[in-house]
Amino acid sequence: MSPETAVVNIQGQYQIYTEFYHAEGAKKTIILVNGSLATTASFAQTLRYLYPHFNVVLYDQPYAGQSKPHNRHDRPISKEDEAYILLELIEHFAAEHVLSFSWGGAAVLLALAYQPRRIEKAVITSFSAHLNGPMRAYLEQGVKFLAACDRQGIGGLINTTIGKHLPSLFKRFNYRHVISLAEHEYAQMHCHVSEVLSQDNHYYLNCADAIQAPLLFINGELDEYTCTEDARLFVGHARECHYSTILNAGHFLDMEHKAAWLATQQATLGFLQAPARGQRHLPVHALEPQAMAG
Repeated sequence: MSPETAVVNIQGQYQIYTEFYHAEGAKKTIILVNGSLATTASFAQTLRYLYPHFNVVLYDQPYAGQSKPHNRHDRPISKEDEAYILLELIEHFAAEHVLSFSWGGAAVLLALAYQPRRIEKAVITSFSAHLNGPMRAYLEQGVKFLAACDRQGIGGLINTTIGKHLPSLFKRFNYRHVISLAEHEYAQMHCHVSEVLSQDNHYYLNCADAIQAPLLFINGELDEYTCTEDARLFVGHARECHYSTILNAGHFLDMEHKAAWLATQQATLGFLQAPARGQRHLPVHALEPQAMAG
């Protein structure tokens, strides 16, 4: 399973490294949106269950991974910039679906608020509507390490907080990845985290008010940082929401153990492959639908 790779020019502003996994017979294309400090490699487990049901697009943000050599890094980019990039990639690859992990959900919500005509459904994993106590404490400690470019500090913080349920092998991989990042990547994340800490808790709920596409929120039962209860605050904002809680899983869901991978697979494929509204709905036992007003 080798992808077609390309560097996509986003209207002369950004050069984005992409990987396109073409699945023979697939009728839909899905774009995956990374969380903070991540690259295309972080979606290895997710790719395993989306392909060959869908054509799959992975990409690196301008400041990260294999996009890094193709861009200038003279200023941090905003979540609005990331949403703009996503909207352009949706058109470029003619994608019908989008899936995000962790803070990648922020870019997805901002992009979907523009009601891109192609997007039919979106899956948002490990994201919630506001900063609860544990997440705020994690980010407040993280912004100090990022400001000091303390590589060991931020690597250890991730593994003892949001990554604490990961197997030891993944923790070692995460740590090696994080401590190897360039200074501009730390500056980028410092800017982003500082912005998040200063935002009103209703910021992403307000974005959801404009979203027409059905959303599936997937959260881990053991994830105290982006928990299901906080994700459910999107009820009454987005037009149609579904929720799935992955038992015995933390923030990293399908990376943590086989049962969590299978449950995430079932929830994601069940949602994406279900008939559209107005058609006969097949039973999808992993989902907990919430009817929306409007």
